[in-house]
Amino acid sequence: MSFCTREIHLAARPAGAPGAEHFTLTEVRLPELAEGQVLVRNTWMSVDPYMRGRMDDAPSYIPPFELGKPLEGSAVGEVVASRSADVPVGATVSHFLGWREHSVVDAAGAVVVDTSRLPASTYLGPLGTTGLTAYLALTDIAPVREGDTVYVSAAAGAVGSVAGQIARRLGAGRVIGSAGGPAKTALLMEEFGYDAAVDHRLGDLPGRLAAAAPEGIDVYLDSVGGDHLRAALEAMNQRGRVALVGAVSGYNDAEPAPGPDLYRAATKELSLRGMIVGHHLDRFPEFLGKAVPWLLDGSLRTRETVYEGLDRAPEALRGVLQGANTGKMLVRL
Repeated sequence: MSFCTREIHLAARPAGAPGAEHFTLTEVRLPELAEGQVLVRNTWMSVDPYMRGRMDDAPSYIPPFELGKPLEGSAVGEVVASRSADVPVGATVSHFLGWREHSVVDAAGAVVVDTSRLPASTYLGPLGTTGLTAYLALTDIAPVREGDTVYVSAAAGAVGSVAGQIARRLGAGRVIGSAGGPAKTALLMEEFGYDAAVDHRLGDLPGRLAAAAPEGIDVYLDSVGGDHLRAALEAMNQRGRVALVGAVSGYNDAEPAPGPDLYRAATKELSLRGMIVGHHLDRFPEFLGKAVPWLLDGSLRTRETVYEGLDRAPEALRGVLQGANTGKMLVRL
C-alpha cells in the first residue's frame, strides 16, 4: 500500500526565532512497508522547546534536523497497516516520527499504549517524556526531601505543571512556581497545588522569589535558565540541589547570553546536575505505575494547549518557545 501524505520539512536554519520561512509543508509518497514495519496514521504530535535546538547545525546530545527532511518528535496514532506480528492493525502506538500525518515506523520503535482508560494525547504529556522528566528530576537528579522548599520555573508548562504536584507527593513543605502573567500564576495555585506563584513578567524576579521563599530554596527544577537560574542560585540554601532540564529563555538567542554567577554554586556547595530524559527511558514502567493511578483518581491535574492541523505545527513551536502554552503543547492531526 503506497500513497501520499503530508510532512513538515526544515527549509532553512534560523539565526534567531524560527519563522514561517524555515518550514515547508510537503506532500510525499510513502514507501511500501518492509517486514517488521507498521504504517501509523498520526492523531497527535508533541511540540517541545528542545526542538528549536535541533534546527541548528551544532553538536548536541541528539543530531540536528536535516535540511529538506521532515522534523521529528513524539507522536501517537493508529496502526492502519502492519507487517509485524507484535503490532497489529488497530493498535494505538507512540513513536518518534512526528511532524507528519502518516509515519512508517519500525515495530521496535512503536510502543503500544492503552487508551481504554486515558486519552491517547496523555501519552505525550503527563505519561510521556515530559511527565517522566518531572518525576526523575525530583526523585533522582535533585531529590526532594521531607519539608523541602521546592522552586519550579515554567511551572505552568508541560513539565512544571506536573512537577509541582510530584514535589508535594514527595513531601515538600512549600512549593513555589514561576510563570508569565496573572492567568497562569492563578492556575498554579488554584489547580496545580502550588503554595506561591511568581509572575516573572512583573520584573525583579530575585526580589519576588525571596519574598515567596523567605527561608530559601532547597530544590530548584530549571527549565528556563538565564535570569531564572541566576535568581534561584541567589535564593538557594546551603547544599541545595538543582535539576537542569532546559533553558528555554536562550533557545532563540543568536549569541549566548551572559551566564549566572556559578561561583555561588561553589560557595554554597550546591549540586547542579543536568538530565537528558532520553537516557532514562528504562524508568518508564516505574513512572507509569505511579502516574496512571494518579491521573485516574484525579489527583494529578494536567492541561493541554492544542493547535489543529499539521500546517499549524510551526506556529505551535513558535508558541511554546514564547510561553504561549499552558500545560502540554500539542498538535491534533
